[in-house]
Amino acid sequence: MTQLRYATITGTGSYLPEQVVTNFDLEKMVDTSDEWIRQRTGITERRIAEDDVATSDLCVRAARWAIKSAHIDPLDIEMILVATVTPDTFFPSTACYVQKGIGAKNAAAMDVSAACAGFLYGLDLADGMIKSGRYDTILVVGGEVFNNIVDWNDRGTCVLFGDGAGAAVVQATDEPKGILGSYIGSDGDYADIDLLGIPGGGSRMPITPEVIDQKLDKLQMNGREVFKLGVRLMPEAAQRVLREADVSIEEIDLLIPHQANLRIIEAVGDRLGVPREKVYINVDKYGNTSAATVIIALDEAIREGRAKPGDLLLFVTFGAGLTWGSTLLRL
Repeated sequence: MTQLRYATITGTGSYLPEQVVTNFDLEKMVDTSDEWIRQRTGITERRIAEDDVATSDLCVRAARWAIKSAHIDPLDIEMILVATVTPDTFFPSTACYVQKGIGAKNAAAMDVSAACAGFLYGLDLADGMIKSGRYDTILVVGGEVFNNIVDWNDRGTCVLFGDGAGAAVVQATDEPKGILGSYIGSDGDYADIDLLGIPGGGSRMPITPEVIDQKLDKLQMNGREVFKLGVRLMPEAAQRVLREADVSIEEIDLLIPHQANLRIIEAVGDRLGVPREKVYINVDKYGNTSAATVIIALDEAIREGRAKPGDLLLFVTFGAGLTWGSTLLRL
């Protein structure tokens, strides 16, 4: 009889830059106010990386904490998956820089580009790789440096995003815990509309003086449409995972949603029927760190004692593409 393999998180880590940008700081930069930002987003401050800091720098620091937490040697890692939309370079991959930074010489390394859903995409890949029997130890990282790609004169976007990274060591186990359910999805019909993304900089619209002048190399977003899609897609994804795992929402100990903004988080929790005290929120401190939000939240929840061994956790997120995902995890 074939022994079932499960993929479980054995260690987590996160890193946030030291520099804090408050809403009051932004009042001096754009036409906005602390009250306006808090009412619409729930954000009071965010962390911003220094100018000479790249995404891999944040990822390496988070990864080192995760490795320490898991009590493993970097040489034990067989695969590194880095979820990001702010890579150090187009190529090599940010994952290769992370591999070098942590000394994981035995690991293969690649990036995952699924915007804010990226970390759950990475977890889904790690789950499949481990269950295939080919891998035993995988490092999944989510990290972003948004300060270089937002327009600091656009109050509709610059108030939302922050920089940071989180990491998880995922390992094989024969115990029925870890990732008990996972679902990822996408809808490319939304990729060609002015919804969420950066038009310039790729092969479709290479960087030119005109692209820079029109700020097409900066993040563009239709906030109203993103809100509508987020509050619909995230509950649907979560409900699908629960249904396939035959788990009720009442059994969930903690919901960790993508930290896009407070109104979306509360709407998702309400639609799923999760009491507010069971919804993890840190968007007020860090803003939207894209692919890093849910893993930073998990690491914090563990350190705060809000996520404990044996707890049943539900993650859900969505991002540009469109992309979305949900993961059911027994810690």
